[in-house]
Amino acid sequence: MSMPRIHWDDLPAPARDAIAERTGPVVGGVNSGFAARVHTGSAVFFVKGMPADHSQMPAQRREAEINPYLPDASPSLLWNVQEGGWDLLGFECILARHADYSPGSPDLDLVAAALAELQAIICPPLPSVKEAAARWAGYLGEEASILAGTTLLHTDLAPHNVLVTDRAHLIDWAWPTRGAAWIDPAVLILRLMEAGHTAHAADQWARRFPSWASAPPTAVNAFSRANAQVWAEIANGEALPWKRRMAELANEWDAFAARRSSSS
Repeated sequence: MSMPRIHWDDLPAPARDAIAERTGPVVGGVNSGFAARVHTGSAVFFVKGMPADHSQMPAQRREAEINPYLPDASPSLLWNVQEGGWDLLGFECILARHADYSPGSPDLDLVAAALAELQAIICPPLPSVKEAAARWAGYLGEEASILAGTTLLHTDLAPHNVLVTDRAHLIDWAWPTRGAAWIDPAVLILRLMEAGHTAHAADQWARRFPSWASAPPTAVNAFSRANAQVWAEIANGEALPWKRRMAELANEWDAFAARRSSSS
């Protein structure tokens, strides 16, 4: 369930006051959905929030709980407050642009560096963070155990979730997951294909990550099949062009992964 677009003045007064108490007097905000870049007299903060009884609150709680364990490139959560019926998160604001994943983009090396940093992090045992095997069990059954691991995974590496300055910053941690390290490169491959890379080129690019280069082909094939099912469900649930395109690419990658493993 998506949230309607709201503005600073639409927040309940107690919620606005709670933000100002932590940031200083607010002189303006740039809004996107239920998120805002909040400007004070001397600083800029990124604030996001939702009604405390909203169905998406578990995702926001996960994002708040995982933040202390994230790599340095991810924005720090400065405060979390509940006021006026809203749950609000205040982050350091990174003034940046979204990553460009197209072939030849200089952003690709920055994205690779950020993901390499993340690949080295052991996921903390937080109850709110799902195990990869449990998250994809509905598609793989008992075979889902091949996704087990201890790495902290982002699992939604779309370019709008990566900000670029002189480095790449991973944002929007709604789906942190504990599992095999090669899952994030697998997720990123589809986004590279979306940006114009062939399946072969995306695979070769991802081989810079040791986790992907050594990933068991049977595990990769199983995850590829599961991911194709996931995107088919997403596209069938809301047939937007970009969702249909992602479903097509997931099928294309699944077929490529099967051919790759059979020829090796």
